[in-house]
Amino acid sequence: MQIVAIVGVGLIGGSFGLALRKAGFDGRILGVSSEAAIAAAVECGAIDRGLPLADAAGDADLIYLAQPIGRIMDTLRRVDPLAKEGALITDAGSTKSAIVSLARNVIHRCQFLGGHPMAGKEKRGVREAEPDLFRGRTYVLTPTREGDLTTSRAKEFLGWIDRIGATPVVMGPDQHDLVVSFTSHLPQLASTALAATVGENLESPEYLDVAGPGLADTTRLAKSSYEIWRDILATNTDSIERALAAYIARLEHMRENLRTRQMQEQFEAGAALASRLRR
Repeated sequence: MQIVAIVGVGLIGGSFGLALRKAGFDGRILGVSSEAAIAAAVECGAIDRGLPLADAAGDADLIYLAQPIGRIMDTLRRVDPLAKEGALITDAGSTKSAIVSLARNVIHRCQFLGGHPMAGKEKRGVREAEPDLFRGRTYVLTPTREGDLTTSRAKEFLGWIDRIGATPVVMGPDQHDLVVSFTSHLPQLASTALAATVGENLESPEYLDVAGPGLADTTRLAKSSYEIWRDILATNTDSIERALAAYIARLEHMRENLRTRQMQEQFEAGAALASRLRR
């Protein structure tokens, strides 16, 4: 792998470029993005130069799609005839079923391997990129054909995932979307709902002076961009509805048992999960 094209040089794409460099990648890293994003990415060292999609894809051994989900799908519809034959195309989209299903139908000359690094921030843009963003994080891969992980390109990509400090986990696309509806999408919606509820029910903004750090901690995700989350919600609706229904039922149960010992059970169950996450 000598040339990497990162399509969408924002937080994730920029961090992937920086992580490759830190891990010892000495080939060329090309960027496909807006003029402002390219300039910032070159300045911080995430890419070497920017090119149009046709030029970057035609040279690249690895094409890394790090755009919002809708734009990833738009790129997939265009990239196969532009790409070098046999190149590996992968993505970093937060949902997988819709992306993988489309890739099966439109990627013919290249190999596609769905991916989702479980890393990120509530802030956007390549200036927020970090070379260690993926270190210690799970990197989900969603192969759909036997042998998807054993091609030479895929093995090399897996090697770089290891070198940037991430841990690969293999899942089916549908299984991935169900799991992340609870582990990623529900936390975002809960944080957004909490922030909106507090904001709408305080008579004066000055009352926020009475908030402790708990409110700041639990509303951190509420700063996330709807532009990113719109596509996530649209492509994983069924699983997210299932997660929300389970969460609403739990909240209703807690509301009904504020004066009973069952609240102790809820606190203990919540503390157990929180402790597991922090081990």
